[in-house]
Amino acid sequence: MLLTNCRTDPLGISNFKWRMAEHQIDDPKIAFAYLRPSCVLLTKEPTCTNVEALSGHLCSVSDGALQQLQDYILFPLRFVLKTPGPKREGLIQAVMEAMTYVLENTCVQRWESLRDLFSELCLCLCSPQDPGKPATASEELKISVLGCLDTLLHSAYGDIVFKLYEPSMLPGLGAAVSLLLALAEQEKARSVQTASLKCLLSLFLQCDCKKEHIEPRQHERYLLGSALATFLPGISRALSLVVSGDVRQGHAVTVKSMRFWYKTVGLVMADEQLEKTGIDKAAGDLGRVGELIVKRTPSWRKATSQRLAIVLQKIISCTSAHPHWKVRLELVNLSHHLLSQCSQSVVECVGPLLEALVGAINDEEPEVKNKCNTALDDVAQKSQTNGRQDFTDVLSENLHNLASSLPRLMRTSDDQRKLFVLNVFLGYLKILGPKIDVVLTSAVHLERISKALMQVMELDVTDVKIIEEKSLTSSADLTPDVQQIPSQRKYFLYFTDDKIFSALRKICRMLGYYGNLYLLVDRFIELYKESSVYRKQAALVLNEIIVGSAGIGVETDTLSQPKTNEEDLKSSIMSIIEEYISLSNWHLPTVSEALEGNPESTVLSVNNNVELSLQLLPASKPQTLHQLNSNIWQICIQLEGIGGFALALGTDFSLLLMRSLYPVLEKAGDESLLISQVAFNAMCDFCKACEYSSPKELVIKNSDYLLNDVSLNLARPSVHPHAPRVLAVMFTHSDASLLPLVADVVQDVLTALDLSYDQRTPQFCSVLNSLMKALVTWFPNTTGHQKPPTKETQNNTCVSLKQFLLDYKKQKEFAEGIGVEDEDPDDLDIPPPELASDEDTEGPAVKKELPLHIQIAKDVMERCIHLLSDSNLRIRLKVLDILELCVCILREQEDELLPMVHRCWPALLHRLTNDDPLAVPRAFKVLCVLGDSCGDFLRKRVSKEVLPRLTTNLLKQAEISTRSGSVYTHTLAYKLQLAVLQGLGPLCVKLDLMDADLDHVLDACVPYLSCRQPIRLQEACLSVFRSLMDLDSDLCWFILNQLYCPVVYDPPHPLLLPVKLSGVNKPRNQFTDNILKLLQELDGEPENGEPENQTQTLHMTDNRPSYSTSRC
Repeated sequence: MLLTNCRTDPLGISNFKWRMAEHQIDDPKIAFAYLRPSCVLLTKEPTCTNVEALSGHLCSVSDGALQQLQDYILFPLRFVLKTPGPKREGLIQAVMEAMTYVLENTCVQRWESLRDLFSELCLCLCSPQDPGKPATASEELKISVLGCLDTLLHSAYGDIVFKLYEPSMLPGLGAAVSLLLALAEQEKARSVQTASLKCLLSLFLQCDCKKEHIEPRQHERYLLGSALATFLPGISRALSLVVSGDVRQGHAVTVKSMRFWYKTVGLVMADEQLEKTGIDKAAGDLGRVGELIVKRTPSWRKATSQRLAIVLQKIISCTSAHPHWKVRLELVNLSHHLLSQCSQSVVECVGPLLEALVGAINDEEPEVKNKCNTALDDVAQKSQTNGRQDFTDVLSENLHNLASSLPRLMRTSDDQRKLFVLNVFLGYLKILGPKIDVVLTSAVHLERISKALMQVMELDVTDVKIIEEKSLTSSADLTPDVQQIPSQRKYFLYFTDDKIFSALRKICRMLGYYGNLYLLVDRFIELYKESSVYRKQAALVLNEIIVGSAGIGVETDTLSQPKTNEEDLKSSIMSIIEEYISLSNWHLPTVSEALEGNPESTVLSVNNNVELSLQLLPASKPQTLHQLNSNIWQICIQLEGIGGFALALGTDFSLLLMRSLYPVLEKAGDESLLISQVAFNAMCDFCKACEYSSPKELVIKNSDYLLNDVSLNLARPSVHPHAPRVLAVMFTHSDASLLPLVADVVQDVLTALDLSYDQRTPQFCSVLNSLMKALVTWFPNTTGHQKPPTKETQNNTCVSLKQFLLDYKKQKEFAEGIGVEDEDPDDLDIPPPELASDEDTEGPAVKKELPLHIQIAKDVMERCIHLLSDSNLRIRLKVLDILELCVCILREQEDELLPMVHRCWPALLHRLTNDDPLAVPRAFKVLCVLGDSCGDFLRKRVSKEVLPRLTTNLLKQAEISTRSGSVYTHTLAYKLQLAVLQGLGPLCVKLDLMDADLDHVLDACVPYLSCRQPIRLQEACLSVFRSLMDLDSDLCWFILNQLYCPVVYDPPHPLLLPVKLSGVNKPRNQFTDNILKLLQELDGEPENGEPENQTQTLHMTDNRPSYSTSRC
């Protein structure tokens, strides 16, 4: 009754289908009756609807029933595929899905069924016009067919799948392999590529999915390997193209391509298979098919190994530095698999495989690194178990070969390849570990590795900025507690990526960690001395070797411990430091003598019976830019090394501090910015190592022996020309507590300056400048100077016009001598004479002892008086800076300052009026400081001797600057104008200049109110007027209104005469804007309306007529 309802009533079928979904049919007879209508209907009418109906009914049948009805169910589906004529893709895709469901839940037990289904599915992927090429179908259809094919291969039961690999099946199998490879190579859709590669893995029983797989026995593996040997060339060619394809194809495609290739090679070239070549059977009566069979003879093995080595190199080059870690992980799996399965058969590939495996030992991804370590341990263990060549010998031989080719690879490869090669080098060292010591005992290996490092790490020293940057704000001018300065990037000839330099540093540190320290230090010091070409590279390597020997920055197993003990490390460091700071390697020329006129570069040889002979040879010829840059970098590398040595030894470096600190301080005061910064960083390293809180504490705690060395070396300037630098740096990085200790040394400096000022003046001026800067910082000035009252603080109370006129008449009569005799002498405020104190009558006056810093500043200023007239412009500029600092210190003691100012005035006047344009602004700055410190004392001198020349020059240059363009702002004349205008106003205020002097200043500044002047000159001129308004606002107001008067001033009473100003009714001109701005500031009122429509009412403010504005 149930079957009848199913046949006659579709609704009954639907209800039954719904019920069967919960309770599948287990009885094959009932299942057959249930599925028969759908199968018959599909055979008669092959449509998508009928296929879907059958697929729906299949869900109601159990797997056991499906297994017995497998052929019956697959028949209508296969019939649809065999039907001639074009078919809709949707129909084929529905058929594939139905077949996939059946094959997933059943097993193919008959060879004929497997063969026919395999052929039919492959035909669905072929082009009808050209069966050797893939069809131009949709991506979805290809994925469905490939999925069905993969399911078919997984559903093959028992041994029937191995019949696919028999010689008679080679043509069909080859067609399928070619088709799938073509899809993987040519298809653009990533999912299709992945599905085709998965089918290839399943086809040759190499699939790694979670389903159950047949594990082939030994003879079955041999059969499979023989079949794959036929297709190995095509597989290698196609997959190498896929692996080296565009990165955009995705990592999954690359990973599956690599996996299928190495699984295939591992099966075909397996050592266990190639050792049994006698198993090959005769081809029999296969005809032309027999020609496809490959006999894996020794000659074939050798030729194939050579070809595979080429493919392998291509694969490694494309994947070793792949951005996705899973690809790099698969490369490790590839190397491990081939080294484990066929190391004897592919001898030519062992080197590249081991290189790829070793290169991944430093991978950024932990999973890749861990897998690599496991693989290397396994390969090493198998190599030793099989009694083959010792793994250490293989690694050392590969290391030697890599070191030999390293310079060539670094010159010809791209940065990614260079980084991989260096990681391989580092990997060999990591694997060798403590055995590095044994390898380096071979003179050949040591020579090759050391020379390779010398060539690879050659620096590019052509950068002009290195020598151009001077230490105008070097470490000698830094605050004592400043943080460590970022190190300058090094540029190399053969690479640019910082990761490559980092890999090279790791290599050197690994050598120092595991190698014989004495052997390595001796070798690289030998290279250091051998040639100037190797000197910088050798120093770089030595620095890293020492740091590595201390275990700093070395990635090793926790069980590994460095063999270097503290005494060996300290001894090696001491020998390297002695070599670094030797006179021939430490005092290298870093500036051009022709440009700098530097006497330091020529140092006489001195022989002393007590000391060793010290000699610095004079340069035989001028140094080129390349040589100077090279010298700068060499000194910097040596300084970096000394700082690194301190960190390597830690607190034990305190014993070497006395030998190292003085030379480092010499370089901290170097003129080269790069050297001074690196030296300061070395001082910071000393602080970290020896537990000082800052460079300031470092200098103060070690000042006793430093000052002793400075004092001794100042007496021999020809041998030790850099002692002033050390003293200058000490002044910068210390505080006032150093002054009592350094007082005697300062006197030694002044004495040495007196005795040899012609030769060593620049050095002594530098140290005196640092000393004065330090004194200004240590002893800030406490005596304040009262500023003149500003307009805001003056009395702004208006008085009546009558009182103003009466006061004016009285002052005029008094000026003409009228009424002086009428003055009452009793009204004069004459103070009574003071009685002499008891202290003055007791004895002669004793001059009070000056504070130490005042006395030092006075002594220094004495020398400045003589050096102000030096013929060298650089010295004059430096002396002017020192003189300014001396005045700042001595202003506390006016009795000491004024006589010194009187003595230095003639020389300073010459600098102000008749010197180089570079010196005049600096001298004018000194004059401004003097005016602030002793204004009344200089008023007459400035008024008589300085102002006339300054104002004349300003008037003369005003005409030029008005007509000049933007280029003029880069000239010395412009800078001089700007400096004078910026300082002139405050100078006049401090000197309290009046009357004629102010007239001259204002007349000289008026042309700079023009809008045609450069902007900064206009702003400086406005600042002059603002300053002078504090001195005589009436005069400023009158001069401005004479130039341009914005309003007409009407008298407030008919009896008064009208005010006549020459600027009235003048049209707007080039001065108008700045004049209006100043008048607005002078009146303290905003500008109102049109000037010609205003009237003024006279009032009195600040003894000057002022007019309050009101609209008519």
